[in-house]
Amino acid sequence: MPLDHSVIGLEGDPQERSWTAKDTMLYALGVGAGTSELEFTTEKGQRALPTFAVLAAQARGRRFGDFDPAMLVHAEQGFELHRELPPAGSVRTTSKVTGIYDKGSGALVTTEATAVDPETGEPVISSRSSVFIRGEGGFGGERGPRDEWAAPDRAPDHKVTYSTRPEQALIYRLSGDYNPLHSDPDFAARAGFPRPILHGLCTYGVTGRALLHAVAGSDPARFKAMSGRFSSPVFPGESLTVSIWVDGTDVVFRTAKDDGTVVLDRGRAVVA
Repeated sequence: MPLDHSVIGLEGDPQERSWTAKDTMLYALGVGAGTSELEFTTEKGQRALPTFAVLAAQARGRRFGDFDPAMLVHAEQGFELHRELPPAGSVRTTSKVTGIYDKGSGALVTTEATAVDPETGEPVISSRSSVFIRGEGGFGGERGPRDEWAAPDRAPDHKVTYSTRPEQALIYRLSGDYNPLHSDPDFAARAGFPRPILHGLCTYGVTGRALLHAVAGSDPARFKAMSGRFSSPVFPGESLTVSIWVDGTDVVFRTAKDDGTVVLDRGRAVVA
C-alpha cells in the first residue's frame, strides 16, 4: 500500500507527556553517562541531558501508510531548546508530517513537533526528524531539499571518543523505544543486519554528551540546539569518536566508528 500523502501538513491532536527524575537518570545511563557525570546519573544536583529533549517532545502523529517496520530506519534528528529542561517535568506536544520524498530505493518522511509548557503555553522544545522507509520509493515524487553541509578544511578543534557497552541498546530501550531491531537477533536478521543495532537516538545522545562537555562547559543551559543525519548503523560495544569544529556559538560535527565509518554526519549545534 503506498504512503498516504494526504496527511502532509495536518497537525495531530495535542498530547501531554510527563517525565520523572528517574526517567532522566535512566536516559543518561542509556547514552553512556556514568560515575564521572553524577549530576545527570544521580539525584545530587540533578540536571537533564539536553538530548533528552528529543524524547520529551515525542508524540504520536498521524498514520502515513502501511509498511514493514523492519524496513524503517531513523534518518535525521534535530531539536532546539527554548529553555533548559528540568530533570522532571511535562510538556504538551503537537506534531505533523511535513513531507514525503522519493529517494528511489525508499521514501523519506519528515516530521516536526512543538512542545510547550502545559500551563503557560510557552515553547519549550522544537523538534524535527525524518525516517527512511526502504522499498517505498519510486512513486515519482520530489527528492526533497539538499543539504550542502561540509566539514571545515582543517583539523577539528576537539575530538572526543566514548565506548559503548555490549548491552547499551538493552539499557537505552528502557527509555521507551522497544523496537526489536535493537534487541531481537531474528528481527535484526530480517532487516538485513547480522545482529541487533544500537538505536540511532542512542548514538545521537552519546554525541550530544561529547558536545556538551567539549564546547558547552558541561552546562546544559548553554546547549541550545543540535541536528544531524544518521549515515551508518552502530553495533553495541563499538566506540564512537566525535570530531567537532567551533566557530563562535556555531558548531559542526560528525561521529565515526573506530574503522573510520561515519555514523552521524551533517551535524550542527548551537551553544551560548
